[in-house]
Amino acid sequence: VARIRAILRRTAAKTETDVPDVIHVGDVDLDPATRTVHHKGKPVELTSVEFGLLHVLLREAGRVVTREALVDEVLGRKFSPFDRSIDMHVSKVRKKLGDSDSEEHIKTIRGAGYIFTLARAKSKSGI
Repeated sequence: VARIRAILRRTAAKTETDVPDVIHVGDVDLDPATRTVHHKGKPVELTSVEFGLLHVLLREAGRVVTREALVDEVLGRKFSPFDRSIDMHVSKVRKKLGDSDSEEHIKTIRGAGYIFTLARAKSKSGI
């Protein structure tokens, strides 16, 4: 009974205080509470999977996120090296953010995964 009470106490404390903050990386803003994304101040319409994918990449901005981790967290299933669906979703998010060869938010790191680049955020702040 004591264990159950302790678990309930911890989960209740998390739900009361864990109001997700808006994530700002470069010119992209993501609000987990309202499930909205803005790019250069304009709203971006994303599917649930695309939103989850972008949320993970922004949360880990500047670090490589493996395809396996993305499939597990975003799609909620076991990773298969032959499953290219996460690549398709990354491609769609890139298009919706207006990525081009000269201006990329999400970069592919061959053999490793994907990274949301911080170059834009650094150049914006003058660092």
